[in-house]
Amino acid sequence: MSELRRESPYPMVPIEEAHRLIMARAVPLGVEEIDALASEGRVLAETVVSPDDIPDVPKAAMDGYALRAADGVGQRRVVAEVTAGVEPGLVIGPGEAARIMTGAPMPAGADAMIPVELTREHAGVLTVERALRSGDYVHTVGQDVARGAIVLQAGSMLGAADVGLLATLGRTRVRVYRRPVVAVLATGDEIVEPGASRAPGAVRDSNRYALMAAAREAGCTTISLGIARDDYNAQRDAILAGLARADVLITSGGVSMGTRDLIKPILAELGTVHFGRIAFKPGKPTTFATVGDKLVFGVPGYPVSSLVSFEVFVRPALRALQGDERPHRPRVQVTLAGALRPSPDRPEYQRAEVRWEDGRLMARVTGGQGSSRLLSMRGANALLLVPPGEEPYPAGAELDALLTGPLAA
Repeated sequence: MSELRRESPYPMVPIEEAHRLIMARAVPLGVEEIDALASEGRVLAETVVSPDDIPDVPKAAMDGYALRAADGVGQRRVVAEVTAGVEPGLVIGPGEAARIMTGAPMPAGADAMIPVELTREHAGVLTVERALRSGDYVHTVGQDVARGAIVLQAGSMLGAADVGLLATLGRTRVRVYRRPVVAVLATGDEIVEPGASRAPGAVRDSNRYALMAAAREAGCTTISLGIARDDYNAQRDAILAGLARADVLITSGGVSMGTRDLIKPILAELGTVHFGRIAFKPGKPTTFATVGDKLVFGVPGYPVSSLVSFEVFVRPALRALQGDERPHRPRVQVTLAGALRPSPDRPEYQRAEVRWEDGRLMARVTGGQGSSRLLSMRGANALLLVPPGEEPYPAGAELDALLTGPLAA
């Protein structure tokens, strides 16, 4: 019987080196053309330039009267009414004005308008008591967007306003980076489906579903590969099946040092393991490999280690694959609301709630930080970057944090 290995064959890489190794291989996927009017959440693969001036003609900024500024204060005869979307086809002469609605084209001869609340009208005669300058209350040609101007840059993620801009420009189709397909595999003899009966000691599979939810939140589509038992061939077959269908494979469990931890040997057989351990907590045995051009992440089986490893290492890669020029979570400096104890030997990402208080971002850890306590992720909107040390960090100390959600109210 062969002697059980006591040390990992993989050196423990620093966090920064792990990021470098991953991001060097997380290059954008192919480009596809989609419906521009339903493109929110996608990353642009083209630079969008305005084909027109917006507005294309001078338009009224408010409801009021179109007139000639040079006529000064006094009375004017109201000769017409101009509504939005209608070419006025009239000329405003000296001493004349036209009622005009917001967004309506300015009639010829009129070079200013005055809001209705600043005027009086009786029996078709308008009284103007305020001097105007040419251009007052008028949206000029190209004021919002000039013809030929860059409106949206390639690499930017599209939001609601961007969809509105595409519609304004008359764009109904747009080129975006393809969304990664992510396959997730759970491993372990002790793992059962959430709805299945559970024998004593068995564990319901939370990791696969949490990881798929996190991948979808990162903009990906997901495939569930189910549960693979602790058998080399079973896990190898499941991994190959996932790689055949997906751009990225995430495995949960099976990356530690036990006799049933098979993921690393399988990945070493099928491809290249770029690292098998990271000097961070929680999630030291997190593994990154490539099989051909596919990315594979092996995350630990503990639920918190699984999700923290995803946030820190997997999510940025998924964002980069879809062309995001800012794939990393925002990093901010926070003030500790209470003391916390660091790990003595490794940087740690502690789960925290961050809120704005008294002009500072204040951070409070979410209770016990054990790797199995999934509740520590519930309510957390940040990961505190806690350097290793022997002494606690006191209340009032400042640390960096990754913001993973909106600031707490």
